[in-house]
Amino acid sequence: MKCKINRNAAKQFKKMLSSEEAEGKMIRVFVTHEHGDHAHYDVKLDTPTEHDEIVKTDKDVDILLDTREAFLDGIWVQYFFLPKEEFVITNSSKGGHVH
Repeated sequence: MKCKINRNAAKQFKKMLSSEEAEGKMIRVFVTHEHGDHAHYDVKLDTPTEHDEIVKTDKDVDILLDTREAFLDGIWVQYFFLPKEEFVITNSSKGGHVH
Protein backbone atom coordinates (compact mmCIF):
# COMPACT_ATOMS: atom_id res chain seq x y z
CA MET A 1 0.00 0.00 0.00
CA LYS A 2 1.13 3.56 -0.61
CA CYS A 3 0.73 6.67 1.54
CA LYS A 4 2.29 10.12 1.20
CA ILE A 5 2.19 12.89 3.80
CA ASN A 6 3.21 16.52 3.62
CA ARG A 7 5.59 18.20 6.06
CA ASN A 8 2.79 19.83 8.07
CA ALA A 9 0.97 16.50 8.47
CA ALA A 10 4.21 14.89 9.68
CA LYS A 11 4.60 17.61 12.33
CA GLN A 12 1.02 17.10 13.53
CA PHE A 13 1.44 13.31 13.60
CA LYS A 14 4.68 13.62 15.59
CA LYS A 15 2.87 15.92 18.04
CA MET A 16 0.08 13.33 18.39
CA LEU A 17 2.63 10.55 18.92
CA SER A 18 4.42 12.50 21.67
CA SER A 19 1.28 12.64 23.86
CA GLU A 20 0.82 10.38 26.89
CA GLU A 21 -2.17 8.62 25.32
CA ALA A 22 -0.04 7.65 22.30
CA GLU A 23 2.22 5.29 24.22
CA GLY A 24 2.45 2.02 22.26
CA LYS A 25 0.23 3.37 19.47
CA MET A 26 0.68 4.50 15.90
CA ILE A 27 -1.11 6.82 13.47
CA ARG A 28 -4.00 5.15 11.67
CA VAL A 29 -5.74 6.58 8.62
CA PHE A 30 -9.12 4.95 8.10
CA VAL A 31 -12.25 5.20 6.00
CA THR A 32 -15.26 6.65 7.81
CA HIS A 33 -17.78 6.44 4.95
CA GLU A 34 -17.83 5.03 1.43
CA HIS A 35 -20.11 6.46 -1.22
CA GLY A 36 -19.69 4.20 -4.24
CA ASP A 37 -16.82 5.89 -6.09
CA HIS A 38 -15.28 7.85 -3.21
CA ALA A 39 -14.59 7.71 0.52
CA HIS A 40 -14.22 9.98 3.54
CA TYR A 41 -11.20 9.53 5.81
CA ASP A 42 -10.10 10.28 9.35
CA VAL A 43 -7.01 9.90 11.56
CA LYS A 44 -6.58 8.39 15.03
CA LEU A 45 -4.07 6.76 17.34
CA ASP A 46 -4.35 2.97 17.28
CA THR A 47 -2.47 -0.32 17.60
CA PRO A 48 -1.76 -2.63 14.66
CA THR A 49 -4.05 -5.57 13.90
CA GLU A 50 -3.54 -8.66 11.77
CA HIS A 51 -5.02 -6.90 8.72
CA ASP A 52 -2.78 -3.83 8.87
CA GLU A 53 0.20 -2.82 6.83
CA ILE A 54 2.67 -0.41 8.41
CA VAL A 55 3.55 2.03 5.65
CA LYS A 56 6.79 3.95 5.99
CA THR A 57 6.70 7.54 4.76
CA ASP A 58 9.56 9.78 3.68
CA LYS A 59 8.83 12.00 6.73
CA ASP A 60 9.84 9.41 9.38
CA VAL A 61 6.24 8.69 10.40
CA ASP A 62 4.78 5.21 9.97
CA ILE A 63 1.09 4.97 9.06
CA LEU A 64 -1.25 2.05 9.79
CA LEU A 65 -3.48 1.11 6.86
CA ASP A 66 -6.03 -1.73 6.79
CA THR A 67 -5.12 -3.87 3.77
CA ARG A 68 -8.78 -4.90 3.33
CA GLU A 69 -9.74 -1.30 2.45
CA ALA A 70 -8.93 -0.50 -1.20
CA PHE A 71 -9.69 3.23 -0.74
CA LEU A 72 -6.62 3.55 1.51
CA ASP A 73 -4.05 2.52 -1.08
CA GLY A 74 -2.50 5.65 -2.57
CA ILE A 75 -3.72 8.25 -0.06
CA TRP A 76 -2.15 11.71 0.20
CA VAL A 77 -2.37 13.17 3.72
CA GLN A 78 -1.93 16.91 4.02
CA TYR A 79 -2.34 19.33 6.91
CA PHE A 80 -3.29 22.94 6.32
CA PHE A 81 -3.37 25.91 8.70
CA LEU A 82 -5.57 28.12 6.50
CA PRO A 83 -8.44 28.76 6.03
CA LYS A 84 -8.68 26.58 9.15
CA GLU A 85 -6.44 23.97 10.74
CA GLU A 86 -7.34 20.55 9.37
CA PHE A 87 -6.14 17.34 7.77
CA VAL A 88 -7.11 16.88 4.14
CA ILE A 89 -6.83 13.30 2.91
CA THR A 90 -7.31 12.52 -0.75
CA ASN A 91 -6.85 9.58 -3.06
CA SER A 92 -6.70 10.71 -6.65
CA SER A 93 -6.77 7.15 -7.94
CA LYS A 94 -9.99 6.31 -6.08
CA GLY A 95 -11.63 9.60 -5.07
CA GLY A 96 -12.14 10.69 -1.49
CA HIS A 97 -11.55 13.42 1.03
CA VAL A 98 -11.88 14.46 4.66
CA HIS A 99 -12.20 17.93 6.15
